[in-house]
Amino acid sequence: MTMANCGTLTAETTGLPASCAVRAEKGPLPKGLFASKAPLSAKTKQHLVHDVASITMLAILRPGNTGLDADSRMGEILVLGLRLAEKAHEVPHDIVELIASQRKSGIVFAVVRTAEHDGTTREECSFAVRRADAGRTGHTPTFHVFHTPWLPIGEAHLATNGSTMGELWDSLCSQIILGTDDFADLDARIARTERIRTLEAAVAKLTADHKRAKNPAQRNEIYAKLHKAKNELAALQ
Repeated sequence: MTMANCGTLTAETTGLPASCAVRAEKGPLPKGLFASKAPLSAKTKQHLVHDVASITMLAILRPGNTGLDADSRMGEILVLGLRLAEKAHEVPHDIVELIASQRKSGIVFAVVRTAEHDGTTREECSFAVRRADAGRTGHTPTFHVFHTPWLPIGEAHLATNGSTMGELWDSLCSQIILGTDDFADLDARIARTERIRTLEAAVAKLTADHKRAKNPAQRNEIYAKLHKAKNELAALQ
């Protein structure tokens, strides 16, 4: 079977089982398929038309082709290839949001670009996912798009960890968001990592503000905030 591809990237080159790969003739998806199902801002429409060269279904992971147990949380996981146009170089978060919001199943996006490297060019991949905050029961969830650093094709791999489809989804998200295939307590780990990043940025800003402040009362106020942020950061690290 000839596998669907996004540039030179296929399901198999990412390390996914060949049993999950989509046939080449069934891979390409029209961009209009996603534009017709949701209202588009002018900016997102421009990105879809000009920044995304093609969209390809690379793999569909299901209990039947992964050997994993089904669960009510995650029936299947799609792997979509987004081939960027020649002049596009960044992961299009709004396109990931547009497509992922239209399906209940999990979607891993393999974004492929051509980039300059050592005087020549090479194909690179960044994996992306859209995931909801843990939030509170009964409240409308807030979603965020996360992506990995760019890696050359051949070094961009995904592991299939877990015994259920839900655990596999959490593992794939963990690989993309946190760099590890550990699926345990993922939402708590993401929240902790995001809080650390927020505190690190706050400490950097407050440190600079404290150095610039001339008024003693203002310096004391900033120092108190800085001290509190440093203590919280130390407790999380």
